[in-house]
Amino acid sequence: MNFVEEMKKKAREYKNFLVLPEGTEPRTVVAAAKIVEEKLAGKLTLLGKKEDVEKVAKDKGVSLEGITIVDPSSSEWIDDFAQEYFDLRKKKVDEKGNPLMPLEKARIEIQDPMRFGAMMVRKGFADTMVSGALSSTADMLRAGLTIIKTAAGTKTASSCFVIDTHDKKWGHEGLMIFGDCAVNPDPDAEQLADIAISSAKSCKDLLGVEPAVAMLSFSTKGSAKSPSVEKVQNALKIVKEKAPSLLVDGELQADAALIPSVTAQKAPGSPIEGKVNTMIFPDLNAGNIGYKLVQRLAHADAYGPVLQGFAKPISDLSRGCSSEDIVVTCAITMVQAGKKN
Repeated sequence: MNFVEEMKKKAREYKNFLVLPEGTEPRTVVAAAKIVEEKLAGKLTLLGKKEDVEKVAKDKGVSLEGITIVDPSSSEWIDDFAQEYFDLRKKKVDEKGNPLMPLEKARIEIQDPMRFGAMMVRKGFADTMVSGALSSTADMLRAGLTIIKTAAGTKTASSCFVIDTHDKKWGHEGLMIFGDCAVNPDPDAEQLADIAISSAKSCKDLLGVEPAVAMLSFSTKGSAKSPSVEKVQNALKIVKEKAPSLLVDGELQADAALIPSVTAQKAPGSPIEGKVNTMIFPDLNAGNIGYKLVQRLAHADAYGPVLQGFAKPISDLSRGCSSEDIVVTCAITMVQAGKKN
């Protein structure tokens, strides 16, 4: 299974609408042209002043045919977006009871391309948003949490990586989901449970298979005691309460999760023996170190971070990304948005 080609194939089928807030960033403009050329989006919008976007496209020698350009500062949506942004923020007041975000300020702030793009997604003018070639992950998360909000049933935005091991004995045809490897430094039990459930959804959305989730620890089934082990144990209980049909087990050491003979020895009767395709790390240290070790030592491909847990999908980019990286991230994110009815 070629993961990238599978994502592009599904994106073409799903025909979701995409907004790219960094519409004057050269790699983004080149990527937008590729996305249209490859017919990955039902509709694509770049944000920015028309003349600035056109200059970048001319400089890079790409066509803007099939791409809509929207300038947030002069958009016909500005009044509606400003009011919506004000309504979202009006409960936050100063010591005198005055809104920290008066309507006039909301009108100014919503013209920021990241916030404007997030509002397009919230209001249904786009199905998904991808940004980050110029901006930080914190900026993306702030816009997402403020405007798009988290999905029903979860309070935690998180991330996952799709790991392609190129070895079919692991996960699904060599593909696995690792979460969270980029967002939450030290999640508590409730947050870890949210991460597990969101990562399971990512497995189903992106790999197209039923998730089998391992909650990882340095302990297996009580073999060690510490607050971090108890956190994973408590998270597992919450997952089973919130998603009783999910195939999940923990706490498990990595070898007990991955190697059936070790599972049988350390966690006999585990329902995920030989089936694991989704690995949940207890904190960001473990997750970030874990995915990078697999990526480098096993020569695996790591796609992400894919943001998850939002009411509608958005994705962050590395500031060192290439145009092709942007295309792939956009395809993944549009697949997260699901197939239109």
